[in-house]
Amino acid sequence: MLFAIDVGNTNITVGLFDGATLLSTFRMTTGIARTSDEYGMFLGDWLSLRSMTRDDIDAVIIASVVPNVMHSLTSGVIKYLHVTPIIVAPGIKTGINVTIPNPKALGADRLVDAVAAYELYGGPVIVVDFGTATTHDLVLADGSFHSGVTSPGIRLAASALWTGAAKLPEIEIKKPDSILAKDTVSSMQAGVFYGYIGQTEYIITKMKEASGLEGIKVVATGGLGKLISENTDKIDIYNPNLTLEGLRLIYEKQ
Repeated sequence: MLFAIDVGNTNITVGLFDGATLLSTFRMTTGIARTSDEYGMFLGDWLSLRSMTRDDIDAVIIASVVPNVMHSLTSGVIKYLHVTPIIVAPGIKTGINVTIPNPKALGADRLVDAVAAYELYGGPVIVVDFGTATTHDLVLADGSFHSGVTSPGIRLAASALWTGAAKLPEIEIKKPDSILAKDTVSSMQAGVFYGYIGQTEYIITKMKEASGLEGIKVVATGGLGKLISENTDKIDIYNPNLTLEGLRLIYEKQ
């Protein structure tokens, strides 16, 4: 079996694969400093709860945008699972040709998402990942990573609103009953929700126009991606496990 580990700025997401089948997932926060023993024991205990052992894990692959957790995480995997993990880094086989001027600057998460969207749904495709940052990346029909747009994520933008304004409360991010809000909380929810819908739709529209390509699919993933995807016709597919699927696909190419 394969452990696919996605280390994001907010969460570490782990998927357990048996072949091409995703059996289960779990998350832990990234912001907490952990030792290699803590990572290893957490993974081992999680397997035990599912009546599996460390010996059931044949391979581990990791994509990370948080360098300072990698030493402890990789050491924990080696020490407790007895597997040397594959790290998604420049030079790894992905099937995606990164054509931007500095390919090494492309985040591992964006590369993994591009692999999954292209392999699962074909190109050209715009991949939208609603994470700590929201990214819109264009992959061409030949599998080339062409370009991308980066903006603050929904939670990050909302947090800036109540952090920067003393009288505004922290709110739940959701679709309000009406955009014609009549109180502070619902007015903030309307601004965050509809503002982000507008941003998403505009960026997708402009990327399609600027590329001049026909038949571009739009695939979304990430925490609040479901909320946005359900409320716009600009997104064709929402796949919450896109990054994990991309990690599996990259592992199979090695």
